[in-house]
Amino acid sequence: MTETLQLFFGLAILITVAKAFGYLSSRFGQPAVLGELVAGVLVGPSLINLFHIAALFPDGKSVEHMVMEFAEMGVLLLMLSAGLEVDLNSLLKVGRTAVIGGLLGVIAPILIAGATALAFGYEMDKAIFIGLILAATSVSISAQVMLELGVLHRKEGLALLAAAIVDDVLVILLMSVFLALNPADAGASAEGGSVVEVIVRLVGFIVVASGLSWFVLPFIAKQVNKTSISAGVVGVAVVSALVLGVAAEAIGGMAFITGAFIAGVCLGRSDHHIKEKIEEGLHMMSYGMFVPIFFVSIGLQANLRLLDAAILPFALLLTLGAILSKIIGAGAGGWLTGFNRLSSLRLGIGMISRGEVGLIVAALGVANGLIQENTFAAIVLVVLVTTVITPPLVRWSFAKSE
Repeated sequence: MTETLQLFFGLAILITVAKAFGYLSSRFGQPAVLGELVAGVLVGPSLINLFHIAALFPDGKSVEHMVMEFAEMGVLLLMLSAGLEVDLNSLLKVGRTAVIGGLLGVIAPILIAGATALAFGYEMDKAIFIGLILAATSVSISAQVMLELGVLHRKEGLALLAAAIVDDVLVILLMSVFLALNPADAGASAEGGSVVEVIVRLVGFIVVASGLSWFVLPFIAKQVNKTSISAGVVGVAVVSALVLGVAAEAIGGMAFITGAFIAGVCLGRSDHHIKEKIEEGLHMMSYGMFVPIFFVSIGLQANLRLLDAAILPFALLLTLGAILSKIIGAGAGGWLTGFNRLSSLRLGIGMISRGEVGLIVAALGVANGLIQENTFAAIVLVVLVTTVITPPLVRWSFAKSE
């Protein structure tokens, strides 16, 4: 087969196993993303090592590289969709609990996971980055459980959703600053200038890009929606994410996902029916192909065989720290803003699960040489464990009497 046909064959296999395992995961009461991660682990170097089967993929390394490019598109669309979900009005209504809970829910994992990494001999910059990876929360799992229990509308549920927005925005911004200050190569570092220059460049881009996009993107989407262009507003969304993603790296010196996120937040201001069109079109495109490839690609990059006696203690302590840091950090945020102990515990437990943003940050860390393959495998283990234990813990917390 030609390299192109090998790519088509590989994509067909990956999407099939991702959807199959995602379905199985949902049947067992777990999020589809968990199944997709497991699928990637199974077909990756941890077990099958699909793209190294010479009989199927003679040009396996090249095909795998192209698959990773598709995965990058999945990341961009995922962050565009995440931005669309940000409701600034709802965030303001929940107020102090969301801000303080989200802030402490980021600080605690950075401190605890960072200290754990330092204790195992990691350099300071890499230790901080590992903490940053584990600061991001995936509350879709907790929100689904709360929805099933009929408690999502209660103060714990609303605070959870809003604190997660603060959490993810902070992690994305901190990650952008970190990567801007710690570029992948020394030449980029010299070119980037002083710390002050890097921060001014980054903040300047965010302010200008957000300010222009806040007014321009909803206007463009509204005008395009009046035309007969097929899926025009979806095209506006994708092009906006691509352009702002390129600008974020080329001008702002930050990760491209920040630009995609800004595009999503600004397009979220569009009229309700336009926003629905964008979300529906993106959902079909993203979850039909690109996002499952991204989550499977995480497994393709992670080799759990590397979790030997040397790294396993670190992975286990990192998992424990990931769990406790959210309960302590986000829970303290709830308690400091008037929640009782049980409500604070529920908020902290709801923030335990790690997911999309953390995996995106981890993948960027591998690409920039900040973490090695065995560390990446340990982080994938943390994501898998926290994803599995969160639903039963949420149910248990709401079964407790006030």
